[in-house]
Amino acid sequence: MKRLLFISNLFPDDSEPYRGLDNATVLHALRERGWDIRVMAPRTWLPLLKPVRPLSPRIQDLPFQPQYVPSLYLPKIGGVANHHLMARAVRHGLRKLLATFEPDVTLASWLFPDGWAAWQALRPRTNHPVVLLAQGSDVHRYLKSPPRRRAILEALAGSQGCICRSKNLATMLVEASAEAVRMHPVHNGIDTLVFCPDGDLPSGSTIPDTAPVLLFVGNLLPVKDPEFLLKAFAALSGRISGQQSHLVLAGKGPMRQSLESLAVSLGVQERTHFLGPQSAPQIAAWMRRASLLVMTSINEGLPNVILEAQACGLPVVSTDVGGIHEVVNEDWKGRLTPSGDMQAWTGAAHEMLEHLPARAALAEIGGARTWPATAAAYEEVLEEAIRASR
Repeated sequence: MKRLLFISNLFPDDSEPYRGLDNATVLHALRERGWDIRVMAPRTWLPLLKPVRPLSPRIQDLPFQPQYVPSLYLPKIGGVANHHLMARAVRHGLRKLLATFEPDVTLASWLFPDGWAAWQALRPRTNHPVVLLAQGSDVHRYLKSPPRRRAILEALAGSQGCICRSKNLATMLVEASAEAVRMHPVHNGIDTLVFCPDGDLPSGSTIPDTAPVLLFVGNLLPVKDPEFLLKAFAALSGRISGQQSHLVLAGKGPMRQSLESLAVSLGVQERTHFLGPQSAPQIAAWMRRASLLVMTSINEGLPNVILEAQACGLPVVSTDVGGIHEVVNEDWKGRLTPSGDMQAWTGAAHEMLEHLPARAALAEIGGARTWPATAAAYEEVLEEAIRASR
């Protein structure tokens, strides 16, 4: 049986069950392929301000025997200190773990500080292969910080490979001087039993059955630019033939109150619906009901929500950021526009609403992106790292 150690702060616990859920999901898929897996999850804490509290895993993650390791975090100077502090925490946790579990390979998710810390902590074990996992903001944001960039490139050079959640992330790392041969783009999978074209529709909705629905799924944060979305929705409303459209926002975040006020000032509050956080089945139900998935992000990797929407047959209108163009690569799948271009975005949304594609073909493409297929691609990279280290 092949043995894998997974190291990342992005892993769930019972108090944050959705934290790093995609990482946990692919680990379960690897376990079904015969891997014996252990998890070390560093958790940062602020001295004096944030006491260390014991964490417990979700019941379904108990087979991984997760260790939640406290790692000191220093604000302001994180780019020069926090990866060293996390490496010390990981090194301490490894003393106990390696006494009973000898991994064949380690997978570390989030390039900085987690990836560097895992690689650094395991460096004395010269024949132990480490594979890194680039998720999104760890590339988009941290390559702009000179000390973080140096640490990321150092860890990439010392690792046996890097799985990238999109081709765009791989390209950015190569342009930053990482070796192309080490980059392995692998898209996330989705739960195709939940995200599929056939299933329940939203319950209790007051939106007319035939009204166009624009669906936003995500955190209400500046990087998602939901203010732009509300303004675009208001500008779009007068251009659609037939019934008035509705905007549904599923998610939480600190901008909700200001967005509700903005909807009032724009005169669209009656057709703007803030749902708050929703479960996966609830999101899937809205995807079946919606006419378009809408995104106006300033920065993204390759959001899972787009893969999930496509599996439900839902086209997208989005800003052209990150790796979204890798899956929205034909006009019948949706439209991509430059970030911040109001005229282009509203024009694209209007065109799509007036000429919505048949959903079945899109659902067929989206439904092929399963977690078992993703796990198989991970396995190829991990097994190659093991072979290369022998």
